[in-house]
Amino acid sequence: MQILFKIGLVAGSLVLLLSCADENPVPPVDIKNGSSVFIVNEGNYMFANGSLSYYHPESREVENKVFYRVNGFDLGDVAQSMYIYDSLGYIVVNNSARIDVINIHTFQYVGTIGGLSSPRYVHIVNPIKGYITDLYAKSIAIFNPQTFKVTGGIPVDNHSGNYYQHSTEQMVSFGKYLFINCWSFDNKVLMIDTETDQVTDSIETGIQPVAMVLDALGKLWVLTDGGFPGNPFGYEQPGLSRYDAATLALEQTFLFPLEDNPLDVQLNGTADTLYLINNHVWKLSVTAGEFPVTPFVEKGNRLFFALGVDPVSSEVYVSNAIDYLQPGLVYRFSPQGQPIDTFNVGISPGYFCFKGY
Repeated sequence: MQILFKIGLVAGSLVLLLSCADENPVPPVDIKNGSSVFIVNEGNYMFANGSLSYYHPESREVENKVFYRVNGFDLGDVAQSMYIYDSLGYIVVNNSARIDVINIHTFQYVGTIGGLSSPRYVHIVNPIKGYITDLYAKSIAIFNPQTFKVTGGIPVDNHSGNYYQHSTEQMVSFGKYLFINCWSFDNKVLMIDTETDQVTDSIETGIQPVAMVLDALGKLWVLTDGGFPGNPFGYEQPGLSRYDAATLALEQTFLFPLEDNPLDVQLNGTADTLYLINNHVWKLSVTAGEFPVTPFVEKGNRLFFALGVDPVSSEVYVSNAIDYLQPGLVYRFSPQGQPIDTFNVGISPGYFCFKGY
């Protein structure tokens, strides 16, 4: 009888513990007020384990998996990027072909933009119109930010049967125009008129323009990765090129060794200093006549993957993907390169989005 009583007591305790676990499966998120940073973690391809981290610079506290912890379901397969407009955050989930929208103050899910092919980035023009670039659709989707419905598209197909041209990636605003880089098997930056939703011009760049920014002097900086050995579209030295945004004229190019693999370029808060990942992290003025010899941050044994710069303090955030399988790290540096903090995030931290600026 005593053994049966003990078994019953243990069983009852297990039921109680399981019921408590069901009611509160994860710890609540401590949402700090003020300026902060979202880190979009890609996760593993085909594992649907993309996640969202949240870092508060003042307290140096990080909260991981905040989307799941608040909403009870995962972001999905390959969380690509994030865009903030008013109180909403648009999280692009590339291989799940959707964009999940959250309230950036509560992290609560408010809706999804679906009907997409392979979305990459979001840019909102005004309260009733936004754009979504796409890797495979050969079209830029137009959507309504109030209804989360796709309302149209801008065809960008160059009618080549050899590649998915034009793939579309990042968007940079220049007056009423948007510059859009075409990265995958391509060498173009397209110019879109946001009033007519038409492609009005283009720039021919080096092979595979992977990232771009527009500086305070009206210059468009385009980072190209040069392709890879055996690439059917070509393989050349990667580089960083500067174009005049008004005339589209090429003004300067810094070439890198053929085997290099540049990934990202960002601007500081005053848009007069560039930071970029090419193995190491580099820093240079937008008026520099020569590329620096000494890195801003040495790579060491780290795998630098993504870059973000605080738009107010100009502090630099760099992610370390480690091996793309385990949770990554983020390093925070002063504008002078002094280490400030290091913290753990999710798998393959690939994008920084700054809140409260």
